[in-house]
Amino acid sequence: MLILFEHPLSPYAQKVKIALYEKGIPFEAKIPDLFGQTEQVFLDSSPRREVPSLIDDGFTVFDSTIILEYLEDRFPEPPLLPATPQDRARVRMLEEICDTYYEAINWGLAEIQVFGRAKGALADELTARGGKQTAGMHRWLERELGEREHFNGAFFGWGDLSVYPYVAASALWGFPPPAGSRLAAWLERVAARDSARLCAEAVASVMASFQNLGPLVEAGAFVREYRDHRLEWMIRSGGLDVVREGLAKNNIRFHVEID
Repeated sequence: MLILFEHPLSPYAQKVKIALYEKGIPFEAKIPDLFGQTEQVFLDSSPRREVPSLIDDGFTVFDSTIILEYLEDRFPEPPLLPATPQDRARVRMLEEICDTYYEAINWGLAEIQVFGRAKGALADELTARGGKQTAGMHRWLERELGEREHFNGAFFGWGDLSVYPYVAASALWGFPPPAGSRLAAWLERVAARDSARLCAEAVASVMASFQNLGPLVEAGAFVREYRDHRLEWMIRSGGLDVVREGLAKNNIRFHVEID
């Protein structure tokens, strides 16, 4: 059986889990220890110490996009990519924007609402910026969806599982798609699928443990990764002081150095 190292709140892991569910592939989900004392098999499978990573009969794959590509090659039926080169490129571009731009917005909102990185006026400013950026993403996704039932085209697939975790997270942070929009109707349809429902249930099961983590962050017991697009979001949205404070208190990190 495949082993998937993941965390239910990771949109990258959610993408992979939805693909596994949709393809009917049995897998065992494991959550590495978030406080740093994790098992060696995970460290060996993910040199950047990020989820998700996948182990298939001793063969390891990391990075959500590469894992999706591996699953499509390894288990081609049912296909998740559309048929034409143009449509395949289109859904991969959707994934790229969601992974590198949209993810940072939701991550930043979590830094404020869950991890207490900012208070008062700064928290209000960052939240407002995140809400404005989310609205922009929703307008863009609405245009990309157009008259299609699925982002993937004729059937649910790669395009949809690449978008769903982020739109669902926006709703969680208080910024759902506009009522009556095609995007809102799409989200409702996708949320009813077993694959998305299972991910949503896993999110709900761990959210209680992610409340009031500010003191742990403050004490340096919980270190968050400020990778590329996340660092960019925080700085350009007005949170440079958040970064400075996190560096001073050693409760943020960047990519690990591979040895």
